[in-house]
Amino acid sequence: MTKRFERAMWLMHRHDPQAMEDGFGLLLPHAADHLDELIAEFAQERNGHGLRCWLLELIGEARSSQALPLLTEQLYSDDESFRSWAVIGLKRLNTKQARRELWKARCNGLND
Repeated sequence: MTKRFERAMWLMHRHDPQAMEDGFGLLLPHAADHLDELIAEFAQERNGHGLRCWLLELIGEARSSQALPLLTEQLYSDDESFRSWAVIGLKRLNTKQARRELWKARCNGLND
């Protein structure tokens, strides 16, 4: 885990909205560099719904096919926010498989 990632996550866990934004902003241009860490953090974060949404947004921002399984899983989440970020992430990924997953979800009643 890099110092940048550790610092960003520390900031994102603060109760100060500006610190949280700063942490997100620190990772945004480097999301692809920290994809494994972001996926792991998303899997273990249980308390912060907003933080999990930000993590999912960063995972989608990475535009990596490595994120496809998680984005596809969240496409069918009970949580509307997670579904929304999964759709955005899959659209950003824009691979044949990502487009197929979006098509299948629409066929199953997902509205994007």
